[in-house]
Amino acid sequence: MSTPHPYLFEPLQLGDIAMPNRVLMAPLTRNRAGTGNVPQAMNIRYYEQRASAGLIISEATQIAPEGIGYPNTPGIHSEAQIAGWQRVTDAVHAAGGRIFMQLWHVGRISHPSLQPKGELPVAPSAVRPAGKALTYDGPQDFVTPRALEAEEIPGIIEQYRQAAENARSAGFDGVEIHNANGYLLDQFLRDGTNQRHDDWGGSLEKRMRLPLAVLEAVLSVWPASRVGIRLSPSGTFNDMRDSDPETTFDSFVKKLNDYDLAYLHLLEPVEADIRHGGHAIPTRHFRPLYRGRLVVNADYDAASAETAIAAGDADAVAFGRAYIANPDLPERLAAGAALNTPDPQSFYGGDEHGYTDYPALADSAAA
Repeated sequence: MSTPHPYLFEPLQLGDIAMPNRVLMAPLTRNRAGTGNVPQAMNIRYYEQRASAGLIISEATQIAPEGIGYPNTPGIHSEAQIAGWQRVTDAVHAAGGRIFMQLWHVGRISHPSLQPKGELPVAPSAVRPAGKALTYDGPQDFVTPRALEAEEIPGIIEQYRQAAENARSAGFDGVEIHNANGYLLDQFLRDGTNQRHDDWGGSLEKRMRLPLAVLEAVLSVWPASRVGIRLSPSGTFNDMRDSDPETTFDSFVKKLNDYDLAYLHLLEPVEADIRHGGHAIPTRHFRPLYRGRLVVNADYDAASAETAIAAGDADAVAFGRAYIANPDLPERLAAGAALNTPDPQSFYGGDEHGYTDYPALADSAAA
């Protein structure tokens, strides 16, 4: 293939997944699930349009009713949700694609109005995040969450295990554990949010315990070659902090070497992280520490993605906003073609506008 970005278009084996290119679709919350948080017809079309990705990572999907943090986000805990996602995976596979599900519990980043019985969201500790929750009635102040009792934590682990099983039933090719962006597992890992003094907090080893227990539960369902995990070492989103993020994440990443996962998905530090006091740890810092496949994400374009892969700093790059506006992103990058401009007003919620109506190159050629 003659392309201005040859490294992006070298095939890559990601665990059991043979990818024709290294252009991944990042998990993108779009708030367009149907009644009961079930994937609907426009979700099927949206993912089908993007099947030429080396791998699609689905939008974050709540593992249980209590795991929800935003309106109209899909779940994987009911029969209707499993059936809805099966229609999505069938469409992606029929179009020649590959798709993992991202497993999600938001923890404290929720609101009683979103919870099944109007109860407080749960977290490792009763530490209220700054900011506002997005609810069906508009933005509302975050509340102080309820600290999980130690005897409740095995139930959370079981929810992840069952969700992994449900994702398999729905026809996914694998799963990614969402351990980033200030959600529940990230909250347990970092000492700014985990202020426990039991077996699930305190020392770094104890703070790592829940993320690793969840990983092992998921690995009881899926082979390691079909499991990825996402981390945000520099992230401040959702009011996150850690007293020593380099030690925390160095230790956790080294521990992940024990599992031979399909990939580790790392978020680069972005301007907002630095502005909010984050300690910038570039993803290339972790390359010598992690022996497996490394996927990177955040503000990459074709040139910077090509450079990262060529330098050996990453094996593949996940694209976010570019994939919102360009359903045929690999084809456009391979041809060096111009990209559609995304419309931020339609990112979250709405109908097909700004979701399934961005043109592909083939559309303009046919016009």
